Amino acid sequence: MSRAVCPGSFDPLHNGHVEVITRAAGLFDEVVVAVSTNYSKTYRFNTDERLAIARETFASLPAVSVVPMGDGLLAEFCREQNAGVIVKGLRSGRDFEYELPMATMNRQLTGVETVFIPGESRYLHLSSTLLKEVASLGGDIAQFVPQGVMDRLGAGGDT
Repeated sequence: MSRAVCPGSFDPLHNGHVEVITRAAGLFDEVVVAVSTNYSKTYRFNTDERLAIARETFASLPAVSVVPMGDGLLAEFCREQNAGVIVKGLRSGRDFEYELPMATMNRQLTGVETVFIPGESRYLHLSSTLLKEVASLGGDIAQFVPQGVMDRLGAGGDT
């Protein structure tokens, strides 16, 4: 049985994330969405909210589970989850240049491989940072995020 981990902070989860994770679910028997915390980032949604949004979003995909990653190395998390693969979405060559050293390190640490899935062209401009900025300035991000994100942003839509 093949199990993959799709890690991310998902603040907020957006349709680019959803598309890559849904495609990964078609490639692997199980996909673990690992909701992480990067302490250098400022979060709009706390960990429990990010977990709830992801669980709601992927509820119709039985092969997808959503768990907190906790502290520690992604490679070790994959070992704990019995996952031999990390799935990362790519928007550009810049993403690849950023991700490749980490993929190599993860493979050398624990043997876990990284599979890169290129994003759909209609989502290549999306980033959580950009969406938070647009929403904070009053822009409508509804077309770019799952309903759970909009529900938690409230009527004003500001982050």
